[in-house]
Amino acid sequence: MSGPLDDASREFSTSPVPAESRVGWIRVGLVSAMVGFSLPTFVAGVEVFEAAPNDEALPAVLLGCAMLALIGAVTGSIGARTHLSSYMLARIAFGVRGAALVNIAFALSLLGWFGVNIDLFSAALLRLLRDALGVSAIPWLVEAFAGAVMTITTIYGFSAINRLSMLLVPVMMVVTALLLNTAFGMAPLGAIFAGGDAGALGFGDAVSAVVGGVIVGAVILPDITRFIARWQGAVFTAVLSYLLVNSVVMIAGGVAAHVLVNGDFLEVMVVMGLGWGAFAIIIAGSWVLNTLNLYSATLGVEATFPRLDSRVSIIALGVFGTGCAFLDILDYFLTFLFYLAIVFVPVAGIIAVDYLYARRSAYHEELEAAQRSLSPAALVAWAAGAAVALLGSMEWLRLSGIAALDAMLVAAVFYGFLAKPAGARRTDAS
Repeated sequence: MSGPLDDASREFSTSPVPAESRVGWIRVGLVSAMVGFSLPTFVAGVEVFEAAPNDEALPAVLLGCAMLALIGAVTGSIGARTHLSSYMLARIAFGVRGAALVNIAFALSLLGWFGVNIDLFSAALLRLLRDALGVSAIPWLVEAFAGAVMTITTIYGFSAINRLSMLLVPVMMVVTALLLNTAFGMAPLGAIFAGGDAGALGFGDAVSAVVGGVIVGAVILPDITRFIARWQGAVFTAVLSYLLVNSVVMIAGGVAAHVLVNGDFLEVMVVMGLGWGAFAIIIAGSWVLNTLNLYSATLGVEATFPRLDSRVSIIALGVFGTGCAFLDILDYFLTFLFYLAIVFVPVAGIIAVDYLYARRSAYHEELEAAQRSLSPAALVAWAAGAAVALLGSMEWLRLSGIAALDAMLVAAVFYGFLAKPAGARRTDAS
């Protein structure tokens, strides 16, 4: 995996990663952690600290990140045990036809994220160039250039993403530490996290917003943890990425914005004298995050349409994702995060139950033998989980009060109930 993708090396999109291509967990952990240092994570922290009451924002971030770590540990360890991508796992759980729907939905979501991040990247970079350096640039050229660079990086596969992360993670750690240090130097902890007026988001919705910001990454974590030699490394990766890095980055962004009473994260960075750090976050974070988004979207498309050429898929999806940046989807950012949690959490619950409870042997058989045409039970459970969470978000039905958790638990319970008889018959027949 040291060079561009070719017909002989398709990043193992439809087959297990062979033993000679597996690595230690820290290399994969750095890739996953780098995603947490991206601009959307900082902005999501700002949004939650702005929209939730002061004394609920911090617990909401911590609980949301803990949920992400748990989901990522489960999905990631399944990927490390089977060495299969998330799309192949979905193919086994949902069936070939059912997985086509799931994988295309994943790919469209990731391409939407690709557009959101390019939108964030271009708007932030244009502003910093204008305010800090007095330089003007044409917006669509910046977006096109960003999309081209990210697409080219993706062509070189996981190896290129890994090298980028190893170089950039130390830089982003320094930026985040300086941001936190400056913010805490401007206001005492008690003042920052003291109770305040009721916010626009209740506690459960704030947790769902935190989860929604990263849930797609947690669900598709097998795309990178499948390269880990030992499954325990996937758990370490999830804890490092979500419980540690993600929570610290969200808190850093939220606290800094709260101290300055300013919801504009870029302006906060400039006022705090960290304009160079803003440049680092925008360029480095967006580069790695969007390259990984495009990489995973390509895996999904290739798993659904295995005869497509890898280069053609990457370039076509890169062009499509870049085009999404012109649709102003950034205006719906928080709503986008919230509904992502509702739609995608059920998939993680279904795959986990299928592997851990109903049909584990299917994930370790020959892939052709393990795959079925369609799993109605998986589709029904997915719909049930999403429906319950959607009703909860509309205040018509409340279980835990956290839409993302409701979606995962309901889907898991439904699938466990529906799929077990099929699993028992399979065992008896064998």
